[in-house]
Amino acid sequence: MTTQRRSYEAGHKPKCLVIVDATADWDRAVYYSSRWAKRVGGGVVMLHVVETEEQNQQWLGVADIMRAEAHENANAALDRAAGRANRIAAIAPERVIREGDATEQILEVIEQDVDIAMLVLAANPGPEGPGPLITAVANTVGAFPVPVIIVPGELSDTDLEALS
Repeated sequence: MTTQRRSYEAGHKPKCLVIVDATADWDRAVYYSSRWAKRVGGGVVMLHVVETEEQNQQWLGVADIMRAEAHENANAALDRAAGRANRIAAIAPERVIREGDATEQILEVIEQDVDIAMLVLAANPGPEGPGPLITAVANTVGAFPVPVIIVPGELSDTDLEALS
């Protein structure tokens, strides 16, 4: 990653990147990010990554149907998250759907948008651990081009309001 961040330069505004996935934890990251964006006059970019698998050529028709369903599910998840952000802070977040490995796609989105100033993730508070995305990101966080904020999943709206 060699792209210089420009979040606070004239003509730019800082944005945080939030991952919206199938877990319930995304809500904590959306809440924190939305409050932060409202407070600093920034923006929120919501990313949903559709993970793809190797596709056998003879099953391409089925794969196309599965891909279309995955995109429908991604749009529905982003609709819910964008509605939540709007109710929290009266903002309209940007929405991005990408396909592939989650960590790779996160890095590509950050690389392509010089206004992204941070990545906000929410951690699962349960005994099964923080979640697969946080675990994967933790292995590369030292080389990430932006700070990574991890919001504890047990924090209430009131707690998050005090922090953001």
